[in-house]
Amino acid sequence: MTEFVDVVIVGAGISGISAAWHLQDRCPGKSYVILERRENLGGTWDLFRYPGIRSDSDMFTLGFRFKPWTSEKAIADGPSIMAYLKETVTEYGIDKHIRYSHKVLGADWSDDEHQWTVRVQRDGQDVEIKSSFLFACSGYYNYDEGYLPKFEGYDDFEGTLIHPQHWPEDLDYQGKKIVVIGSGATAVTLVPALADSGAGHVTMLQRSPTYIGSLPDVDQFSVRMNKTLPEKAAYVINRWKSIAVQSGRYQFARRFPNAMRRILLKMAQQRLPEGYDVHTHFNPKYNPWDERLCLAPNGDLFRVIRKGKADVVTDTIERFTKTGIKLASGKELEADIIVTATGLNLQLFGGASISRNGETIELNSTMAYKGMMLTHMPNMAFTIGYTNASWTLKADLVSEFVCRLLDYMDAKGYDTVEPQHPGNKVDERPLMDFTPGYVLRALDYLPKAGHVPPWRLKQNYFFDLRLIRHGKVDDEALKFTKHRAPVKV
Repeated sequence: MTEFVDVVIVGAGISGISAAWHLQDRCPGKSYVILERRENLGGTWDLFRYPGIRSDSDMFTLGFRFKPWTSEKAIADGPSIMAYLKETVTEYGIDKHIRYSHKVLGADWSDDEHQWTVRVQRDGQDVEIKSSFLFACSGYYNYDEGYLPKFEGYDDFEGTLIHPQHWPEDLDYQGKKIVVIGSGATAVTLVPALADSGAGHVTMLQRSPTYIGSLPDVDQFSVRMNKTLPEKAAYVINRWKSIAVQSGRYQFARRFPNAMRRILLKMAQQRLPEGYDVHTHFNPKYNPWDERLCLAPNGDLFRVIRKGKADVVTDTIERFTKTGIKLASGKELEADIIVTATGLNLQLFGGASISRNGETIELNSTMAYKGMMLTHMPNMAFTIGYTNASWTLKADLVSEFVCRLLDYMDAKGYDTVEPQHPGNKVDERPLMDFTPGYVLRALDYLPKAGHVPPWRLKQNYFFDLRLIRHGKVDDEALKFTKHRAPVKV
C-alpha cells in the first residue's frame, strides 16, 4: 500500500528544519515527512568535516527566527551549529518526522490525481510516497562529489590528495607541508585551521585572488544586549542589527565597488607583514560581491601569514609532480598533502528526476517564481538561500510563504497551484545573479529568472520581506485549480 502525506520535505538541513517548524506552527493539520538521504541531519554541517569548518555568516541570522542563538560567538564552528540543529529538532518534535537513509530518486506529478508520487530508495529497495505538495529543501550542490578540474599529472603525485568534501577522519598532517588549492571560503577556513593545529607549513595556491574581510567572532554589541535585555528581546535586536549591517555592507559594495575594494585592501594590508604584496594576492579583478566575499574571523588567515605559518602563492598550475606542484612560473611547490579546495558541483533537488505525467521536466525550460516555485511544476516549492547573507533568512521566508499558500488553498478549496510562464512579456535572466565557477558551469542546466518581479531575484532581504512575507498569495502569476470543497476554519 502506497503511503500518503500532505507534504513531503526533501532534506533535513537548515531549510528542511525550517520548513517543518513552519508547517507545524502555521498548518498544524498537515501531515508531513522529511526524507533525508544521509544518516544524520544537518546537510552541509554534517557533510563537511574538514578542520576549522565554521559559518561565514553570523549566527544571529544563520540561526532560526524561532530559535534564539544564545552563545556569545557570532561566528560558530561546525560542531556547535550541529548541536544547535539537533537541539532544535528535538525541542519541537521535528525529529519524529525525519526518515534517514531515504534517498529521493524522482518525483512525478499526475494531473489526473492532483498529487506527486515520490520514488524513494531505502534499505536497498524502491518505495513510493504520494503527497499533495512537494517541498525541496536539499540545497543546490552535489553531495556525492565536489568539483575537481583536470590537472596534468594528477596521478603522479605520491603524497596524499584530498578534496575537502571528503575529508578523512584519520588524516595525520602534523609537521607536514600542505598545499591548499583554491581561494574560496573553504580554503580561507582551512589554511589557518591547519596552520594552527600542527601542520609544518601551509600554502594557499590560488589562480586569482578573492576578497577577504575580517570580523571578530564575538560581537560586542550582541554581548551587551544579552547582558542587559531579556533573552528574546536581545535576540530580536541582535538579529535585526545583523540583518541591517549585512544588507548595508552589501549595498555599499555594489554601489561603490572601488571604495569597498580600498577598504578591504587596507584591512588586509594592516594585518599582513610590512611590504607584503597585497595587490597581487588580495586584489581580485572583479568587483566586491560579484563573487561571495570570504570571511577571516579575527583576521586568522592574515595572522598565520604574518607569523610565517602559511603563505599565499598566486600562479597557475602547469602539472602535478611526484613531490608537489610545478607552476607556470617555473617554481615548484613541495607538498606532503595537497588539498583540492576547488569548489562545488551545482545540483538541484539532490539530483532527483522531476516529471509530469511521466514526461521529464527540463529545468532550463522553467522560470522561477519568487525564486522558490517553477513553471510547469504544480504544488512544488524549493529553497535556495541568499548568496550575500545568511541562508536561513531566505529559508524562513520561503517556509512562511508555502504555509500561507497551503492555508489559502484550503480556505478556497483549491488543490493545485502552478506558476504561469510569463512568455515574452518578461526577459530571461540567469537564476543566480552571481558569478563563481560552480554557478557559471551550471547556467545551461538551471531554471531561468526574469527581469521584473515576481520573476526576478534581488538578493535583498528587505525587498523579499515585501515580496514574499507580505506579498499577496492570490497573485495573477499563479494559476489555482479547484477540485474540492473549501475547508471551514
